[in-house]
Amino acid sequence: MTVRRVVPDVHTESMERSRDFYGLLGLVEVMDQGWVVTMASPANPTAQVTLMGPDATAEIQPDLSVEVEDVDAVHEALVARGTKIVHSLRDEPWGVRRFFALDPSGKVVNIVSHR
Repeated sequence: MTVRRVVPDVHTESMERSRDFYGLLGLVEVMDQGWVVTMASPANPTAQVTLMGPDATAEIQPDLSVEVEDVDAVHEALVARGTKIVHSLRDEPWGVRRFFALDPSGKVVNIVSHR
């Protein structure tokens, strides 16, 4: 299984203030869906932070996102091991296929592939 990137998901009450803060660190906005904004380093585009308000389709917010090459294979492997899935595998309207799983410490991990 190939990991393409790992991104911390920062929960925010103020998207504007959070965007400004991470901008001062040198990150630039590379994606804005309104409720979720990704900031990345211009020099190293895989160095990213995702700012999140309430999730568009999930009742729970993830703590981090892991982009994988084959989300279906990862889902199958985690289900086979008995991992708790807290947001079912689905295609989202913004072009990703994803699910949320609990890691052993109780962190919510958004496991995602771009379609």
